[in-house]
Amino acid sequence: MKSKDAQSPAIQVLERSFALLDVLASHQDPVSLKQISESTGLHPSTAHRILNDLSIGRFVDRPEAGSYRLGMRLLELGNLVKARLDVRDAALGPMRELHKFTLQPVNLSVRQGDEIVYIERTYSERSGMQVVRAVGGRAPLHLTSVGKLFLASDDPQRVRAYATRTGLAGHTRNSLTDIKSLEHEMMLVRERGVARDDEELELGVRCMAAGIYDDQGKLIAGLSISAPADRLEEGWLEHLKSTAARISSALGYQKP
Repeated sequence: MKSKDAQSPAIQVLERSFALLDVLASHQDPVSLKQISESTGLHPSTAHRILNDLSIGRFVDRPEAGSYRLGMRLLELGNLVKARLDVRDAALGPMRELHKFTLQPVNLSVRQGDEIVYIERTYSERSGMQVVRAVGGRAPLHLTSVGKLFLASDDPQRVRAYATRTGLAGHTRNSLTDIKSLEHEMMLVRERGVARDDEELELGVRCMAAGIYDDQGKLIAGLSISAPADRLEEGWLEHLKSTAARISSALGYQKP
């Protein structure tokens, strides 16, 4: 019972925070503390304390003393969700066409922290390859073709920080497990504009990947083809790149 009581204040604060955000969301203009207090039933001092905490995280803005409005952090988070949903919608048709051409699994992945997450996949039993990484599956950045695209878009300091955090743990004898090898690989990815996984995540499976960009020119996802190591064809690369470019264009990207 004591444990439950210890958790209650934290849950209560979250519930009150949601209520405060809902009130701010229902108004276009800044809302006074008095009005917020009346709408939520919270004591002004309680509402004031929670709003101040939310303002530290930029979930709430305070344009002037005593008034509040929704903060820019919510817009940033909303844009991340929007981009992820939009890219899936834009990618599905082109992915199916690419799969028909290659008869191999085609994957759509995004970055979450130090991993990529598979958010869509087109494949068939005829590919001759068991699909191990299902939608929702995760994998380390440095062991995957799409992950390498994201690492290559980071500056060298961030790549080194990633290496320190993760220890560059390997899955196979081909995995890149030292910073020098990874930095060399990043250089090749930047030069070529595409990335590869040469049986680094799973023995017997090779991948090639191209980036998908939004209307701001930001890398938001990667498109990859997976195949048994002896079946991955270099001729697919141009089709992969053109498919990724087509999806990027649908998201508003214009190549410089």
